Amino acid sequence: MKNCIVFLLILVSGFAYSQNLTLKWKTDTLLRVPESVLVDHEKNILYVANINGNPGAKDGNGFISKVGMDGKIISLKWVEGLDAPKGMGLHNGKLYVADISKVTEIDIATGKIVNHFDVEGAKFLNDITVTSKGVVYISDTQTGKIHSLISGKIATYYESAELNGVNGLLSEGNDLYVVNFTNGKNYKLSQDKKLSLFATTAPGADGVVPFRQGYLVSSWNGEIDHVSNKGVTTQLLDTKNKKINSADIDYDAKTKTLFVPTFYANSIMAYEIK
Repeated sequence: MKNCIVFLLILVSGFAYSQNLTLKWKTDTLLRVPESVLVDHEKNILYVANINGNPGAKDGNGFISKVGMDGKIISLKWVEGLDAPKGMGLHNGKLYVADISKVTEIDIATGKIVNHFDVEGAKFLNDITVTSKGVVYISDTQTGKIHSLISGKIATYYESAELNGVNGLLSEGNDLYVVNFTNGKNYKLSQDKKLSLFATTAPGADGVVPFRQGYLVSSWNGEIDHVSNKGVTTQLLDTKNKKINSADIDYDAKTKTLFVPTFYANSIMAYEIK
């Protein structure tokens, strides 16, 4: 395999430093419309949410895969029977999956679905983030709402016309970072529910994950942006010309690896970031 090396310059706190992306591996194309990837640091494994059809169809075709940190598919259809699974989050041995109008809870130890939490009025649940205390936040792209799941109870946490198109969520301390798929606007939502524009990334904003001094945002169109802790945006990767999408990403700080679901290209691509 030829390594793909991308160079970029990021400005952080007034200092510039170079950054290298090296393609480490790419999975087999057995995955089916992989929308989200999530690192399980305790088990040293990746979970992949496969839509396997129409992203908005309640067809029962969706499934979750288990993939090794080396890119080898361990179990293609580890959990089946979902509709169009997207964002995922982990807490206390449970995997939470956004699935159109419900949140599905999976027991990691058994690989069994143990709960479905219906979200009233939901149209397109998309991303999930989980706080250190186990609060699950879920975005609904088509309604502009962020819902919460606490102790088995669903509630609407925040809604705003500005969030029509809301996608990626990231819990950081007492705040949420929220990215808008429609226009690429990045917001910070404070604990007292004050919404403020923080940065702007590429349209099609999808996943958002912590990264060193700031965070990374993927664009479904095929871009990855770095946003510094001061809100400065720098493009890190662009695969639009290759028609390779970048959906809901995850990053492993231990191995300095970025995992990118390619949606219609049916694979996960892993990049080492130096």
